[in-house]
Amino acid sequence: MLRIGIDCRLAGLSHAGIGRYISSFVPKVLSLLQDEAEVVLFCSTKEQARDLCFAKSPRIEIVIAPYKHYSLAEQTVFLSVLNKQKLDLLHVPHFNVPYFYAGTFVVTIHDLLWHKQRGLQVTTLNPVVYWLKYFFYTHIVARAVSRAKKIFVPSQTIATELAATYPIAKEKTVVTYEGVGDSLLKVQLPTLARKTNTLLYVGSLYPHKNIAIVLQLLQQHPELKLEVVTARSAFVKRVKQQITALKVQNQVQFFLSIDDRALAKRYREATALIQPSFSEGFGLTGLEALMQNTPVLASDIPIFHEIYQAYATFFDPRNITSLETAWNSVATHKQEVTLPDNFSKRYNWDTLAKQTLDVYRNALT
Repeated sequence: MLRIGIDCRLAGLSHAGIGRYISSFVPKVLSLLQDEAEVVLFCSTKEQARDLCFAKSPRIEIVIAPYKHYSLAEQTVFLSVLNKQKLDLLHVPHFNVPYFYAGTFVVTIHDLLWHKQRGLQVTTLNPVVYWLKYFFYTHIVARAVSRAKKIFVPSQTIATELAATYPIAKEKTVVTYEGVGDSLLKVQLPTLARKTNTLLYVGSLYPHKNIAIVLQLLQQHPELKLEVVTARSAFVKRVKQQITALKVQNQVQFFLSIDDRALAKRYREATALIQPSFSEGFGLTGLEALMQNTPVLASDIPIFHEIYQAYATFFDPRNITSLETAWNSVATHKQEVTLPDNFSKRYNWDTLAKQTLDVYRNALT
């Protein structure tokens, strides 16, 4: 029987968008595979494994591999663990395939952000450590793209960027749109009234996320409030320093690592979600907001136009006046978002799981 391995070490909300991607598609793929193959899940902890695999099956094997991503142990010890499993196919849902892994694999590349965003201003690492890791990053991505049997990407925008950077990727790239999970959509809450003058931001706080322009808007509009939901501590301290410098600390509230019930409440109460990023691979949080009927203010960049289509209000992420105009439009109309059925069907984890399984099968033929 075929043996398929899936690297699940980044599963879970603590790993932001990649974590939600893994946690969403793996259980559905396991359900679809049934007795078609043996599946080996490589997890960091037993708790992570339990979250991914709800039912025990003799066809599912859990291997605890607590090796940190982007580490030397990942490139050496984890490589040894993979080799011992004698897999017919490995799926690494990030770019971090061990460089010397010689087996057949497919990979998911969510974006090429760090190809465009580089330098000491985008990291909290020591300069020597940063540039050393960046050197290995470029080589590991290039190796993964070159050797992968197939490459999953979350959008046509990223497929185009990937092909422009690595022409070899063009013929083996598969676009699989992500979705919004039932754990968020089906949260049962009492009817909630939307707050006035309340923006919601969900995501990490890296510089390319461009939270600075939102803080400028707060400074110009003291009546505005901002709720920040983040699962990562990186750059939180730096953003709080900016908040203090602009004297808007009474207008900002942080929510760290909240569950889906609490997140759904934030979405359903907010006046609008704001997505001010300069660069994204997909933009899942804006999609989650739209499916909660929450208006979305989004940067006028190609990826957001592809994913949100005509259902967001767009602004120039480098122009505070443009953001102000967009905000005034949303605040004035105070309308819930109504999505057509075909929009919701386009972004569905079941569809992604079926596409993923089809690629597994094709890669093994």
